[in-house]
Amino acid sequence: MKVWIKYLIGVALGVLAAFILPAENAAFANAVSFLTELFIRIGRYVVVPLLFTSAIVAVSKLRTSKLLLKTTWLTVLIIVASSLILTLIGLISILLVKLPRIPITVDVATEAFNLNVKGLILSLFPYSGFGAVMEGSFLLVCLIFAFIIGWESASEETTFKPVFVISDSFSNLFYNIAAFFTEIMSILCIAIVCYWTMDFRNVIEPGIYTPMIIMFIVDFIVVAGIIYPIILHFVCHDPHPYKVLFASIAPLILSFFGGDSNLVIPLANRHLRDSLGIRRRCRGFTYPLFAIFARGGSALVTTISFILIWRSYSSLSIPMSDILWIFGLSFGLSFLLGGIPSGGAFVLLTILCSKYARGFETSFLLLKPASVIICSFAALFDTLTAMVGTYIVAVKTKNIEHHSITHFI
Repeated sequence: MKVWIKYLIGVALGVLAAFILPAENAAFANAVSFLTELFIRIGRYVVVPLLFTSAIVAVSKLRTSKLLLKTTWLTVLIIVASSLILTLIGLISILLVKLPRIPITVDVATEAFNLNVKGLILSLFPYSGFGAVMEGSFLLVCLIFAFIIGWESASEETTFKPVFVISDSFSNLFYNIAAFFTEIMSILCIAIVCYWTMDFRNVIEPGIYTPMIIMFIVDFIVVAGIIYPIILHFVCHDPHPYKVLFASIAPLILSFFGGDSNLVIPLANRHLRDSLGIRRRCRGFTYPLFAIFARGGSALVTTISFILIWRSYSSLSIPMSDILWIFGLSFGLSFLLGGIPSGGAFVLLTILCSKYARGFETSFLLLKPASVIICSFAALFDTLTAMVGTYIVAVKTKNIEHHSITHFI
């Protein structure tokens, strides 16, 4: 059975369980919440060893083949361009469509804010590099170590050949382990989807956040169904641009319901290889960079969310200077969310509210009940961007073996 079909079945069973089982029971809800957190942690186990060993091999091979510089600048260019496009889409959609105001509640002024840009930057570079790698949340540190080792192993191939051979062997080993984990996650995602659905029902029931959620859905359809396929068609000269979207079904499912951009890395890596035919020297280096820095989806949902909050507080039109400020800060700070694999979009929203001030410091609490949904859509956009971006880089550097759709896993 195809992997994406297994995940679709897992989604169906999870949604069914949320409607059949006693979601109102506190003990049951707590049990599902516990299982969800447990399964997400289990899913992260293989992320760091797979990324670390694959990145070493990828950097070494790219440097040997003199493709490291081209691969790097292409990746950076696509990360910046995609983030710019997504932030702009979010801004345009919320300016064109005036969503209903969210009622101001007393709770908004009761919670303090303690996040800042400095802390966000420092989160990318924790005190202990090895501790961060062991924890699995700070992939940038892991990637830096892997880059240095891969670079040096290519500089003196004879001296450091054992390092490359060992890394290559472990990379293949962890890929096979990751493949096993992705099969298991198709079962574990039943609990994850069940918990998400229970939370979604609570959010959607009052109807306050429904228009915002609809806007997120429409924006995703536009991006996934129109904008990215057009880019793939003209940039990659691909006659079947929708095959990348088809190959991304399972990663998109897991990222959306898990709300975690790191959790999906093993599954995405498997589909990049087995479905899209992207070689390890490209996906092992490029995809982690997208996972860390390409957070345009977070910028998109944050832009929409902040302007919705602004309009809930005021009936006046937003000044152009404020619109540019919102756009610039959402776009710029999105690159600093690499240390926050889940919940990054809501963290970005809290920072925007704090920096804007003028009584907005705690206004992000208006959307706190819908924070899980907001972060789910952010992860959805970010995962699709990482898949599409990695594919474009692979095509442009000729690190791909095109597969027929019938061979997709």
